[in-house]
Amino acid sequence: MPAAPVRAPEAALDWRQVPQFKPAYLIHGDDHGRIAERRARLRALAEAQSGAQGVEVFEADAATPEAVAGALNALTFAIGRRFLIVDGVERWKEKELEPLIDALHHIAPDTTVAFFAREDSRVKAPDGLHKAVVKAGGDISAEQSVKPWELPRWVKDRAGELGLRLDTAGAQAIIAHVGERQQRLLRELEKLALELEPGATIEAEEIETLTAPSAERRAWSLADAIVAGDGAAATRIYLTLRTQGERLPGLLYWLASASARHSRSPRRSTTVSLSLRSSGSCACPSARPIG
Repeated sequence: MPAAPVRAPEAALDWRQVPQFKPAYLIHGDDHGRIAERRARLRALAEAQSGAQGVEVFEADAATPEAVAGALNALTFAIGRRFLIVDGVERWKEKELEPLIDALHHIAPDTTVAFFAREDSRVKAPDGLHKAVVKAGGDISAEQSVKPWELPRWVKDRAGELGLRLDTAGAQAIIAHVGERQQRLLRELEKLALELEPGATIEAEEIETLTAPSAERRAWSLADAIVAGDGAAATRIYLTLRTQGERLPGLLYWLASASARHSRSPRRSTTVSLSLRSSGSCACPSARPIG
């Protein structure tokens, strides 16, 4: 079966946009992290609506077409909507599907079943399951990993959906700073959307500062104060960071990075180092963030 196009991150199983549950969902693809995220969200939403007793989970050896078909055909006295969450359907074979296909054809109106397939080059959800979900009036969503060369475009598109303006250079800067994991990139974009005004334009030069942890931003402010010779501000920021539990090796690493923004001059870098030593710190250029 040809690979389905990558859909927007919230295209299916997002009931902020879909007012009613569909009878069946199939979430499949090779982006396993995203699929796990969607599964967790569905389970939380189902338990919030129907309680833990209204949610049945099929996984490992219990997740067979026959077992799910039996559950769909069983009479229950549960009040409210009934949810079935089925993992591992990428291992199913076409010849095993007959009882499940029949059960989906007669699925109760107050029941929703969601199938999750974590696919790779060797295992995929069977075609028969795709067809059965569609025939039951359900929805299919593909969560495919984006190829590295497609990531800048993907980041720009996701930024646009969140109300941010980001050019190719900015997208590449975020990828370089955050990494290539789509979930991590999406979380970073969501954080930026919360911090900035709707419609904000993000320049590539701003990415390093905007995507830094709050402690790192404060470390840059500390470096600014030291280079500017503002002892009072430097002392205040330093004490605040230490009070928050920031460890000295991590602060020294961030300070070294921040001082490089001011100047490549060895003399100014030495100024920062000497200022730290005079405050009783041990300046270690090779230090890395810990804890």
